[in-house]
Amino acid sequence: MSPQIVLDIMLESFTVGLLLSLPIMLSALFVGLIVSVFQAITSVQEQTLVFIPKIIAVVVASIVFFSWMMGKVMTYTVELFGMIPDLVR
Repeated sequence: MSPQIVLDIMLESFTVGLLLSLPIMLSALFVGLIVSVFQAITSVQEQTLVFIPKIIAVVVASIVFFSWMMGKVMTYTVELFGMIPDLVR
């Protein structure tokens, strides 16, 4: 197995990991931004106010994107297992 193949596999795994975390991270980012704007407008500076909406947004995003995320993981895993015979030679 050449170093280039290892680098390609690592790059693809990082790309898949980034794609899987993107919907959840973006939902937390947008909810945090909205709550921060709300806090700035109303002058309510309660630090714990951000956590509950973010938790709810992350749970909802996880439920909504679960099938897409599992499809990506399964596709990557099948491709990786399919490469094993070529890598062993």
